[in-house]
Amino acid sequence: MLQIPQRAIPADPGATQPSSVVPALRDTRLDVYRALCLLMIFINHVPGQYLEYLTSKNFGFSDSAEAFVLISGLSAGLAYGRKFIDGRRLAMTLKIWRRAFALYVAHIMTSIVTLAIFAGGALYFGRQDLIGEINIRPMVDHTEQGFVAMVLLGHQLGYNNILSMYAVVFLLLPGMLWLLRLGGGLLLAVSATLWLVAGIFMIVPSNFLDEGYWFLNPWSWQFLFVIGLVAMTHVQRGGAIPRHPLLLALSAFYVGLSFLWVILSWWNIDFSYGLPAVLTGFDKTFLSTTRLLHVVALAYLLAVLPVFSRMTRLRLDHPLVVVGRHSLAVFIFGTILAMVAQVILFVTGKSPLWGTLLVLIGIGLHFAYAYYLDWLSGLSRQGAIPA
Repeated sequence: MLQIPQRAIPADPGATQPSSVVPALRDTRLDVYRALCLLMIFINHVPGQYLEYLTSKNFGFSDSAEAFVLISGLSAGLAYGRKFIDGRRLAMTLKIWRRAFALYVAHIMTSIVTLAIFAGGALYFGRQDLIGEINIRPMVDHTEQGFVAMVLLGHQLGYNNILSMYAVVFLLLPGMLWLLRLGGGLLLAVSATLWLVAGIFMIVPSNFLDEGYWFLNPWSWQFLFVIGLVAMTHVQRGGAIPRHPLLLALSAFYVGLSFLWVILSWWNIDFSYGLPAVLTGFDKTFLSTTRLLHVVALAYLLAVLPVFSRMTRLRLDHPLVVVGRHSLAVFIFGTILAMVAQVILFVTGKSPLWGTLLVLIGIGLHFAYAYYLDWLSGLSRQGAIPA
């Protein structure tokens, strides 16, 4: 996961995927892990069904959101690490900020569609109590202020809070890359300091319509993104992720301890000793150390153990590779599907069996939509060749 192969896996000559759509040489491992994260995020966004108990959040301190942000940092290292050089920094900065704006627009779009889905369910099924779900009520009670707050990222709906955090992190990315040119250690130190200060003093963007704040604090989560960014850039420059027995043992021990802690519900054990919650708690908003160490330890094991690399080196037309290749579009699609499924579950009595069926259908639609995007990309590429 954290290593770039010395020789990328070539496209299978028997694959149905057109070779013009994606590079002939592509490391599929990040695509596979990204796809697994997207599918688990979708499953977790439809609570109250059986498949929810099979996702990673039930077997450790961190969940698919942490893994997705770490992978995003790795991907950013691949995409921008070598390109942020003298003479191109302004162009790259504008390109990165354009991506941040696209993420912002995607966040606003999914939020508006989510509002329409729940409002439509309330009208069509006569269930006004739907308006009380996922933090919609403040938008209805204070409509004018609510829309202004949503556009200014001052109000977030439930299950619609990842892209806003991700957009802010991308706004910070040019500064990260500038510090990275001065040294990876410097960037890690600055990022870790920001994470620690934000966690101790609870520095987090506030909501406008209530006394709450963002569910995923970008000043905290940027540290996880930076870890991925620095790791990938280090490997690109010829470095390697050390495969040391002690690191392997410590990582395996911590992942195992986290597994037992969650499975056996040891949440009543207090080891805080008066320290800030960001160091000893399990808070997701400020990305407590327990969650941060878990996702990093798990990523380390996936990176250095050959068995996982072999399992994730797949054909370019493999369903997981295709889903991971179109991550943003698939994520938006999955968010909308999850909101529809939540409304259907709500008005049908929240049956776990019915919810599981909806999620299985949604997973199938994820793959169908990803293949549609691949087919569409192939048409666009082929149409551009004559020009």
